[in-house]
Amino acid sequence: MNIPFVKYHGTGNDFVLIDNRTGFFPTDNLDLVRDMCDRHFGVGSDGLMLIQNHGEANFEMVFFNPDGSKSLCGNGSRCAVHFAFGLEMIPAKGTMLSTDGIHAYRIDEQKVGIELHPVQNVEAIGDDFFVNTGSPHLIVPRDELDQFPVVEAGRKRRYEEQFESIGGTNVNFVSKLNGENNFRVRTYERGVEDETLSCGTGVTAVALAMAKAHNIDDHVMIQVEGGSLEVTFRKKGDGFDNIWLWGPAQMIFKGEYHVGE
Repeated sequence: MNIPFVKYHGTGNDFVLIDNRTGFFPTDNLDLVRDMCDRHFGVGSDGLMLIQNHGEANFEMVFFNPDGSKSLCGNGSRCAVHFAFGLEMIPAKGTMLSTDGIHAYRIDEQKVGIELHPVQNVEAIGDDFFVNTGSPHLIVPRDELDQFPVVEAGRKRRYEEQFESIGGTNVNFVSKLNGENNFRVRTYERGVEDETLSCGTGVTAVALAMAKAHNIDDHVMIQVEGGSLEVTFRKKGDGFDNIWLWGPAQMIFKGEYHVGE
């Protein structure tokens, strides 16, 4: 069997996308998901997405991490919107179903935006913060990130006892840049178990934590290793709503993955 796929990236966060409107992909075959995401023996990616029809939303995105687990993926969602729009499957503005429910999306010239669910609370843990933006994120402020050992430090924090009940957490290290609203982020992603060049839900979590810590009103610009993202939001009491993640989504190549006998 040959599986047609498209490779995308959103600020360096790379994904395998599959048009599964006919339902041909074996969604219970997690070994196949892991094999396709493998960077040495497969296509290689930070995740695999299936684009499917849905009765209520404009489309459904089924997202798998490279280890076969499922979660919300912000950059993956933006890439999925761009791909589905290119298939002439959806309009430029609508809704999509993901792991944690229905999300609004918009395509605005060169940017794709995805709305995340409201966040009721940004939890302070000592000097750090914890925010769930559809995926759990620990935010750790650092003075500088150039030489910081993200993978080593992230692995230590990812499995801390306080996060065991949720299967561990993603870990984001953040430093302040020039300008009130500008920050830099490097992320250790659970499921990938490595540093990624960008993490959409992580960037969103950082933006909300920094908005609380620095009293920022409505938007934050984030520099990641793979480019720049913007998070817009509205403060609501101790939480936030109208949360949008904005950035580019780019198709890299198309191909077919051969599944051996």
